[in-house]
Amino acid sequence: MTSMGRPSDQNLETKEIDLRSMSSSSHGQVPQVYKVAVPPRQNLFKEFQDIIKEILFADDPLRPFKDQSISRKFILGIEAIFPILKWGRSYNLKKFRGDLISGLTIASLCIPQDIGYAKLAHLSPQYGLYSSFVPPLIYAVMGSSRDIAIGPVAVVSLLLGTLLSNEIDPIKNAEEYQRLAFTATFFAGITQATLGVLRLGFLIDFLSHAAIVGFMGGAAITISLQQLKGFLGIKTKMFTTKTDIVSVLHSVFHTAHHGWNWETIVIGASFLSFLLVTKYIGKKNRRLFWLPAIAPLISVILSTFFVFITRADKQGVEIVRKIEKGINPSSVKDLYLTGENLGKGFKVGIVAGMIALTEASAIGRTFASMKDYQLDGNKEMVALGTMNIVGSMTSCYVATGSFSRSAVNFMAGCQTAVSNIVMSVVVFLTLEFITPLFKYTPNAILSAIIISAVINLIDYEAAILIWKIDKFDFVACMGAFFGVVFVSVEIGLLIAVCISFAKILLQVTRPRTAILGKIPRTNVYRNIQQYPEASKVPGVLIVRVDSAVYFSNSNYVKERTLRWLTDEEEKVKGDYPTKIQFLIVEMSPVTDIDTSGIQAFEELHRSLQKREIELLLANPGPVVTEKLYASNFANAIGEKIFLTVAEAVAYCSPKVAEDP
Repeated sequence: MTSMGRPSDQNLETKEIDLRSMSSSSHGQVPQVYKVAVPPRQNLFKEFQDIIKEILFADDPLRPFKDQSISRKFILGIEAIFPILKWGRSYNLKKFRGDLISGLTIASLCIPQDIGYAKLAHLSPQYGLYSSFVPPLIYAVMGSSRDIAIGPVAVVSLLLGTLLSNEIDPIKNAEEYQRLAFTATFFAGITQATLGVLRLGFLIDFLSHAAIVGFMGGAAITISLQQLKGFLGIKTKMFTTKTDIVSVLHSVFHTAHHGWNWETIVIGASFLSFLLVTKYIGKKNRRLFWLPAIAPLISVILSTFFVFITRADKQGVEIVRKIEKGINPSSVKDLYLTGENLGKGFKVGIVAGMIALTEASAIGRTFASMKDYQLDGNKEMVALGTMNIVGSMTSCYVATGSFSRSAVNFMAGCQTAVSNIVMSVVVFLTLEFITPLFKYTPNAILSAIIISAVINLIDYEAAILIWKIDKFDFVACMGAFFGVVFVSVEIGLLIAVCISFAKILLQVTRPRTAILGKIPRTNVYRNIQQYPEASKVPGVLIVRVDSAVYFSNSNYVKERTLRWLTDEEEKVKGDYPTKIQFLIVEMSPVTDIDTSGIQAFEELHRSLQKREIELLLANPGPVVTEKLYASNFANAIGEKIFLTVAEAVAYCSPKVAEDP
């Protein structure tokens, strides 16, 4: 086959096929082939516009506005901000029946959980209830998920409590701590909404699934260990403020002789067993999903009644004592918008906001795929951010999607976000009329509820699967897990982020390469490690680069290719006399190349020339092809750029056969 020529500038846009006559074989003429076409040049503005569109508007959010009248565009814009206006038009009694049942069910689960989660965040119990009143209402109006249940969650509560307590002592400076919590919530909302408005939601995907599995599992262990204080009846002053397993267990056993309360242990152990049994029953029989959902509320009612009639609080059983009655007071004036605490709240808010966003996104996508509908991730971020901004001004701390409540919501048959409204109404009624009844609720029952809730976060099956699929992912998973368990929540989170980025850097800087061989009786060339029956072509080395070639990996690609060449030349000496005369680089997986990549190929070409080896390229994509010609590298190699590896081999074969 003759070498491929570059089309002139005048006919670049026509992309006409260039039919060349082939050298004759034993059967005469070989079939004619297409040439590798150079794509038409784009002007700089159009190219930049396409890049921005693909990065920020890959989902084409403006498609519904196309060819619409101004009034219709305005209506569509309002519906985009408030999806309830769109699906609300088709809402009916049948849907409300499903939402009512699911809303009442998740309300019975969230009330006792919220009281316990507030303690994890080192806040008074009512703030947990506040956070399940206002944020769900905002989300119901602006959110697009039908299944997600909004409120405080264990991991974010623990993270917030840990980070804030590092800045301000929650016991000695309770008021300042509370104000800092609201400030952090405000900036968490700002972070989430900003990511949504700027359409930067893809940033949260940098925290890998494996790292999240490890972090969540470690947080579950840490949360459970922290609950031993309430579960065993240990006084707050006698219990460590650290979260690592060594400090907690040392504190637990150090107080064994004089700090434990047997009545508290009996209450905690009895109801924890009840909660775990109901959870097991609900898991085995999906029709009884409501049993583990209402079990926490039943536990609170029974334990509170038991403590009240026996006055076990006088025997050392710690109780909640008082939950403020009434709905959320305004906290606008409590936000730190100046001074040193502004920076502290900003720092904590960003971290808490990102973790809350990651959890909510994972939950929303999971249930959306189960019901086969689409979620707009950026709209979800705006909704979550708005609800936390408003929440920070109404005495709430960071709220997000709860997996346990969302699962119950889904199984209870929720139809729309109205289930969140029903839950919010029940919480409102609780705040107005029922909170005084929680006075004698033992702390042990709250600890039991939290332990039973977070156990599901320890996903050992996912860890085993990660081990089977990707060992590096498993390292990320375990790094995050042990970081949380043995050091602290923030260190575990830092390890998770660092390992996730390390994996990205490793994959970018060390792309995979492979030697290709010909599958027998075909013109198909594949990796010889995957297909051992594939045979190498004498005198020809075919290398495939499985990545874009950038400044970060260009030198590695060049050196790895030369190493493949050296290895093959050493093998050739012992096997047969035909030396390597051609190097074919299969470039179909190379999606892009930059100036460093071009330079690396130029250096590779010079090295090959010294060895009297020709360089050929096969099937580069349009972006790569354009840059190869723009840099004049295509001309430097004699325009030996082919559509397929088979055509490149056909070009080499006569010359290899002619070699004396």
